[in-house]
Amino acid sequence: MVRIRLRRVGKKKRPSYRVIVADSRSPRDGRFIEAVGHYDPLTEPTTINLKADRIEYWLSVGAQPTDTVRKLIKRAGIGEQPAAEQAVPEQS
Repeated sequence: MVRIRLRRVGKKKRPSYRVIVADSRSPRDGRFIEAVGHYDPLTEPTTINLKADRIEYWLSVGAQPTDTVRKLIKRAGIGEQPAAEQAVPEQS
């Protein structure tokens, strides 16, 4: 299965992360398919840069985000529909 997950980069005790698409069997910092953004939790406010079109593509073909990446995607507002499109029309 293909997962969208974090890959740790940066110095010791100064982590930053890349958001990557990788096979679920590959190690955390090992081989990956595509880098789709980065996340820096140490800045104030935290820095989240994601390629929305690529993340939407990978989600559409079945890639599963980890829980942490799912929260980052939600915080970045990717995949949300405007309120008018979310409303379900009533059937009469």
